Amino acid sequence: MTTQRKTIHMTDMTTSIDYAARILDEGGLVALPTETVYGLGADAESAQAVAKIYQAKQRPANHPLIVHIAPEADLSYWTRDVPAEAQKLMQAFWPGPLTLILPKNPAITDAVTGGQDSIGLRCPSHPVAQALIRAFARLRPSGQAGIAAPSANRFGHVSPTKAQHVRDEFPQECAAGMPVLEGGDTEIGIESTIVDVSRIAQGMPVVLLRPGHISAAQLAQVLGYTPASPDAAVPRASGTLKAHYAPQTRLSLFDAANLDSLLAARPEEERWAIYAFNSAPANLPIQLQWHQVSADPVRYAHDLYALLRDADQQNLDHLLIERLPEDTEWDAVADRLQRAAAAFE
Repeated sequence: MTTQRKTIHMTDMTTSIDYAARILDEGGLVALPTETVYGLGADAESAQAVAKIYQAKQRPANHPLIVHIAPEADLSYWTRDVPAEAQKLMQAFWPGPLTLILPKNPAITDAVTGGQDSIGLRCPSHPVAQALIRAFARLRPSGQAGIAAPSANRFGHVSPTKAQHVRDEFPQECAAGMPVLEGGDTEIGIESTIVDVSRIAQGMPVVLLRPGHISAAQLAQVLGYTPASPDAAVPRASGTLKAHYAPQTRLSLFDAANLDSLLAARPEEERWAIYAFNSAPANLPIQLQWHQVSADPVRYAHDLYALLRDADQQNLDHLLIERLPEDTEWDAVADRLQRAAAAFE
């Protein structure tokens, strides 16, 4: 296949999906929508294809990827053990925004796991993602297919929630023919919840590695206990570095009580944007933008990455975001914001 492929804008989505599946089968990259964020996908069984993800994202090769599978996938193809806790979680939350870290089947390439003996599996609920995985599986002699698909952005940057975000992030790859499947704005807007169930056989409980749309309380309802916090021996997982999800614009978190002192110290020539729960005060300086954010954590999560990307388009000097309420329903969004702000510490 030549490199003169064009970004997919076809109205016939079946044709688009079949075409993208062929690209995956040939070892190429495809951008696909999921219910969380858009992913940069490749054949999870091909070390060479997976290497293209790392190269495009400028991602460290020891940082594992998540493998996306269809609801009817044979789990034994990917993992050597599915403990009872994992089965309960899959029954409750798959298809959906939950990634399970499981013991890897030795036949699967270490390239997709960052060299670890565990593998992250997720069954997305987005119909385009499911259709692509199934079309890809039809091309495989085994009938099994997995798409390794981290978020479709440069490593550490803001995840994409629209197809256009992917095109903005990877203009060279798109110009060279990487298919970008259209799926509309993502429903959830932040990455999946990740739990480690790879060490159950060693007596370890389920561990929550990354909060997401599926909360610790929801997991606890299914498991019968609250997932443990990460320990020193947990597997490495996507999106768990201290600094991540960062915009290009300098970002700081602030407490409402300290805002006046922050504004008093602002260099007069700097253009700032403030995102706060309250409405704008009167007589704002012309160099200051004020945006009132949603008090609903689900809506806030949906809007967050688009907000950060929009800020990067405005040539701002500083982005200030009010700290979120210390409530468990805000844990996932707070996690993303804290890691984004850490990139500027």
